[in-house]
Amino acid sequence: MEEAIGHENASVAFSALEEPASVSVRLNPFKVSPPLAEGAETVPWSPHGRYLTARPSFVLDPFFHGGAYYVQDSSSMFVGQMFRRILPLVAEGKSRPVRVLDLCAAPGGKTTDLAASLREAFGSGFVLVANEVVSQRASVLAHNAAIWGDPCIAVTSDDPSRFADMQGWFDIILADVPCSGEGMFRKDSLAREQWSEDNVRLCQGRQRRIAADVWPALAEGGVMIYSTCTFNRYENDDNVGWISDNLGAEIISRDQFPDGCPEGIMETGAGFSLVPGFVRGEGQYCAALLKTSGDGRRTSVKPQKSRFSLLQGNAARQVAEYFTEEVAVAGREGFVKALPTEVFRELLDLEGRLHVLSSGCAVGEFKKNALVPDPDLALSVIFRKDSYPQAELDLDGTLSFLQGNSPVLKGFPSGVLTVCYRSLPLGFVKNLGNRCNSLFPRSRRIRLDI
Repeated sequence: MEEAIGHENASVAFSALEEPASVSVRLNPFKVSPPLAEGAETVPWSPHGRYLTARPSFVLDPFFHGGAYYVQDSSSMFVGQMFRRILPLVAEGKSRPVRVLDLCAAPGGKTTDLAASLREAFGSGFVLVANEVVSQRASVLAHNAAIWGDPCIAVTSDDPSRFADMQGWFDIILADVPCSGEGMFRKDSLAREQWSEDNVRLCQGRQRRIAADVWPALAEGGVMIYSTCTFNRYENDDNVGWISDNLGAEIISRDQFPDGCPEGIMETGAGFSLVPGFVRGEGQYCAALLKTSGDGRRTSVKPQKSRFSLLQGNAARQVAEYFTEEVAVAGREGFVKALPTEVFRELLDLEGRLHVLSSGCAVGEFKKNALVPDPDLALSVIFRKDSYPQAELDLDGTLSFLQGNSPVLKGFPSGVLTVCYRSLPLGFVKNLGNRCNSLFPRSRRIRLDI
């Protein structure tokens, strides 16, 4: 720590690690805004980030379950700020959708931040591949991406080396690489116990391998954002320098803040460091590199045929009516999903290249010519809310629904209804008159005894 930020600053940081951690969330600008407790403040480097004065019970907040916000440490939101700063560098003059890879994406905080920024800039004119190699963590990532509800996200589970064949496919790659976790010291006592100089060296080597493996997938003139939640120079500045010297890149981090850093953020030799005691957060390092040369490797391998095929006719027209923008409809073995028209070719192309867990918006399954809607449909930011009659519930009724209970909805029409809380769609029920069948998935139900 002293090597990275100096003796006096390190003393401040270690003192701060004994203080309570801050609480912050990041709002979803494309969903109903949740009411925040009095005293919430905007995170200086995140327009949608908010500091909370206390940690509420998120599990008892319907807005949390509906993807109206994401619980994220404020320090890690700085990666999103770096992303927004460099986005114009790679987007200018593009005649196709912008392609972004979040390489080590679980649990999804940075993925959802990037998705919001891309949608604000380009609408549905982007593809964001959110990847996680560890299958259990990849399932969590897919869950959080579905709740966030952006149909331009594709969740994959592949080793970084798998992307090498996609030569030059991505305009931006975020490599938030596994690290020694010094930014977790305040929240996780186990992170302190597991720390060692040997582990730092092990992480440094792993981080370099990850960067080198994925480097061919970055287009020349594209940008890699390199980040960790640690403080030492070995995993941070030293690795950024190694990428620049060995892979062919120019370090550009400082150039993106001509008016200086936000208060409390430290400039390092190659990037920026957010340290407890100087910012209200747990810790983050971030730098950006412009790829200046090609790789001299083989051209991209031709992808295999997608497992999904485009649907036409009445079924496709029926599905298209559920959305606020034009979509292509793809199906596989009865399952149907919708892909924004601007990027459906790219999303289907990924199906033949990678292990895709989810992409686009899951619509549902046709059974006996009737569509049984997928729970993810209600959570999509392009779902047309009046596609089904809406059943607005109070807080008690909503929490009961989120526990998996079936509400009694007298006076509502029979058939599928969209369950809402304060106009935020949360899921579906099938109303049978005297009772309802809940279509809320078991995996997302509240298990707490309310």
